Amino acid sequence: MYSAASCRYKNQQIMKHILFIALMFAGLAGYSQANKTRTVSGTVSSRDGIIAEAKVVAEGTTISSTSNKQGRYNIKVPANTVRLLFSADGFESKKVAIGKSGVINVVLNRLKINIPVPVAVEKPREEKDKVQLNEVVAVQSPRIATQLQGKVAGLYVRGSRRAKINEIKAPVGYYANSAFDANTESYKGITENGFHVASNAPLSTFSVDVDAASYSNVRRFINGGQIPPVDAVRIEEMINYFNYNLSGPTNNDPVAIHTELTSAPWNTKHRLLRIGLKARTIPTENLPASNLVFLIDVSGSMSAENKLPLVKSSMKMLVNQLRVKDKVSIVVYAGAAGIVLQPTSGDKKTTINNAIDNLEAGGSTAGGEGIKLAYRVAHENLMKEGNNRVILATDGDFNVGASSDDDMEKLITKQREGGVFLSVLGYGMGNYKDSKMEPLADKGNGNYAYIDNITEARKTLVSEFGGTLFTVAKDVKLQLEFNPAKVQAYRLIGYENRLLNKEDFNNDKKDAGDMGSGHTVTALYEIVPVGVKDDYAGSVDPLKYQKPASAPKGMVNTGSGEMLTIKFRYKQPNSGKSALSQAVVNDVPVEFAKTSTDMKFASAVAEFGMLLRDSPYKQQASYAHAIKTARAGKGNDDEGYRAEFIKLAESARLLAKEEQLADSK
Repeated sequence: MYSAASCRYKNQQIMKHILFIALMFAGLAGYSQANKTRTVSGTVSSRDGIIAEAKVVAEGTTISSTSNKQGRYNIKVPANTVRLLFSADGFESKKVAIGKSGVINVVLNRLKINIPVPVAVEKPREEKDKVQLNEVVAVQSPRIATQLQGKVAGLYVRGSRRAKINEIKAPVGYYANSAFDANTESYKGITENGFHVASNAPLSTFSVDVDAASYSNVRRFINGGQIPPVDAVRIEEMINYFNYNLSGPTNNDPVAIHTELTSAPWNTKHRLLRIGLKARTIPTENLPASNLVFLIDVSGSMSAENKLPLVKSSMKMLVNQLRVKDKVSIVVYAGAAGIVLQPTSGDKKTTINNAIDNLEAGGSTAGGEGIKLAYRVAHENLMKEGNNRVILATDGDFNVGASSDDDMEKLITKQREGGVFLSVLGYGMGNYKDSKMEPLADKGNGNYAYIDNITEARKTLVSEFGGTLFTVAKDVKLQLEFNPAKVQAYRLIGYENRLLNKEDFNNDKKDAGDMGSGHTVTALYEIVPVGVKDDYAGSVDPLKYQKPASAPKGMVNTGSGEMLTIKFRYKQPNSGKSALSQAVVNDVPVEFAKTSTDMKFASAVAEFGMLLRDSPYKQQASYAHAIKTARAGKGNDDEGYRAEFIKLAESARLLAKEEQLADSK
C-alpha cells in the first residue's frame, strides 16, 4: 500500500512528464511550421506592359526574388508569411496579402515626378516658384531624373490630356512646378483643317497617305484605359487602317478613283464627300524582286517584351513571304551600328531566322549611324528594276549620333532620290517617339505602321504584304476644284501634314505619297452647300482696291449640276513624269441610310476621331451616334477589324465619361 503522500508525489511526476512531452511536441510543431515553405508566383506589370527586374520580398524576412524579362517571378516563402512587398524603379511600391492563393499578379503604378513647366507670365512670380528649367525636384527615382533632366518630350498630365508639352529647352526663367507621369512619348502637334470659302479658295490640294499607325496606337491607349493624347489622333490614318470594297483599274492605269456623296452624319445640312482610290493588285509571284535591309534597333530601350521580342516575331513573318529572287540583309544599331547578316537569298529562311533569333537588346541608340549603314548596304546591292527598301523597326528613341530631326529627314530624302525607300515599323510604349518616325517614313517614300501585338504584325507584314512593300504608283496627288455656285465652304478631314500648295500639283519635282499593290486610300470632305446658314462659311468685307477675280470658266452657271472636279496625278514607279486623270462630282447626294456600308463605316471612324480630338468641328457628333453608324457599316467584316473598332469606341465612350467626371471635380 502506498501512503497518500507517496501517491501525490507519483502523480506530480506523471504530470511533469506529460507536460514535458506536450511542450516537446508543441516545440516540434512550431519548428516544423517555421521551416515549412510555400511557393508563390505571378506577373508584375503596369498599365503600359510588363515590368522586368521588379523586386519581390517576403515581408519580415530577407527572402526576395526578381521578375524576369516577361515580368514573371517565383518566390519560396515561409508558410506563415502574410504579405509580399513589390517594388520597381520608377513605380510605387505595393504590399499584397498572400491569402490562400499561390498565384499573385500585381499591377504597379508609375511614380509621379515634379517637372518644371514653363508658364506665360508678364511679371515675376513669387520667389518660391522660381526654379531653373533643368532642375528636377522631388524625384523619388534618380534614374528617371537623369533621363528627363534638360529635355522632356511628350509628357502629359494623367486625367487631363489637354495639359501637355512637346519639348522643354534650357533657358532660365520663372517656372511653376507641376506633377507629371514619367512618360516620354512624343507627338507632333496638329492644327486641324478648317473650312475654306469656295469663292475665295476654290482649290484644295493634298498628297495621299496610306499610313495607318495612328489607329493601332490609339487602340493601345484605349485598351490600356486611357483616352489618347490629342496629337496621337490622325484621323486620315484611322480611316485608312481599314480595307474598303473598291474595284481596281480596268485599263492600264495603276489606280482607279471612286466617289460617293451624302449628308454629313454630324450635321445633316452639310454634305460629306468620300473619295476612294484603289491601286492595281499584282499577284505575289509577279511582284518585282526585293532588296530588303532590316534595320533593327537593339538598344537598351528595346528590351521590353512588346519591343525587340515582338520585332523578331514580326520579321520572321515577313521572311516567310520572301522568294528565291529576294535578298535580305540585317543591320542593327545600339551604341554603334553593324551588319549581322550579309545579303541572303529569300529561300534561306533558316539562316535569316537564326540571325534574327540571336539579336539581343543593350546599349544606347545610334539611330543616325544605323540608317546610314543600312542605306549603304541597300545601295551596294541595288536592284535597278526591283524593290529596294530599308525597313526600320524601332521605338524611335534616337539619342546618339546624327539624330536631329532635320539631319535625319535630309539624309532620307537624298537616299529616296537614289531609288531606296524607307518603311518604318514602330514598337513599344512609354518612350515611343511617333514625332520622329512618322516624318521619316513620309520623307522616305514608305509606309509607317505601329505594331502593338502579333496580330497587328500579321496584318501589316502578311495580309497587306504587297501593299506595304511594293509601290505601283508614286507621288500621288489630288486637287479638288469646288464650284462656288454649289459650294459655300469645304474642309478636308485629316491629312493636315499632307497639304500641298496649289502650284505643287503640276510640279513633278514635288514629292507626294505612294500607293502599293492592292492598297486603298480614302479621303473625306465636309461641304457646306450654298444657301446653308451657319458659322463655318465665314465672311470678309469686300475688297476696296481690287476687283474680285472672275469665276472660272464653266463654273459661273448656277444651274450646272457640277459640285466639283477632282484632278488626280501619279507617276509610274520608275518614271519621273506624272500622268493626269480627273472625275466630276455632281450635286446629287444619296440619302445617308442608302449609302454603301463603306461610306457609313468611314464616316463613323471620322466622327470617332473628331471626338477623340475634341475637334472644334465635331458639331453634333457623339460616341453613341458613331457607334450606331459603325454598326450599320460593319458589312461582312471577315477578319473582325470593324467589330474590334465598335468595341474600341464603346470603351472610349466610357473613358470619356470618366474623364469628364474627373475634370468636373
